[in-house]
Amino acid sequence: MRILAFDTSTEYCSVALLQDDALSFREIHAGQTHSQLLLPMCQEILAEAQISLAQLDGIAFGAGPGSFTGLRIACAVAQGLAFGADVPVLGIGTLLALAEASGAERVITCLDARMAEVYHAVYQREGSDWISASEPQLCAPQLVPMPEGAGWMGCGSGFKAYAEPLQARYGAVLTSVRPELYPHARDIARLAAPRIASGQGVAAELAVPFYIRDKVALKISER
Repeated sequence: MRILAFDTSTEYCSVALLQDDALSFREIHAGQTHSQLLLPMCQEILAEAQISLAQLDGIAFGAGPGSFTGLRIACAVAQGLAFGADVPVLGIGTLLALAEASGAERVITCLDARMAEVYHAVYQREGSDWISASEPQLCAPQLVPMPEGAGWMGCGSGFKAYAEPLQARYGAVLTSVRPELYPHARDIARLAAPRIASGQGVAAELAVPFYIRDKVALKISER
């Protein structure tokens, strides 16, 4: 199984190539230069492995939520590469990728959504799968859903941007917090591999981002 994966949903740009159990990746703090960096990074990692696009079993990308522009870039590049090589595409949720990156069994994921809100989801690992205890949603930090029980890890940029309200909301429910974690291509590749192997990949033209929010700025009357 050979999977090319990438994510541009945050200020970071990452690319990974999974070949069975071997994983290689690139990452860079891109700021707002994802569109300039993503394709060269993909070309570099494939050239290093001496693999062509046509030899891939699939292409996976961070589908969202996250930066609107970043999600569009990742989806467009995935579509373009997959269409030319005639390989399937699969979008992986960025909050699920965060849970995978955490290494924990019970994870509360929060990404800073700006506008005093967070992208939020709760996941619990069962065997090799993740079960959603709270589906991805957009909400104010002080109104995030409460998971059952204790022993949860909090991760993602939301825990840095809104540390006080999230800590006040969750209190002793959290055993640890890792605000430095962000969605990464290596975790997207790992999550995508069994899904693509089971036929969940789609044709290039059917790939779409997962925005959640339908606007990017507050109106003057809302500020």
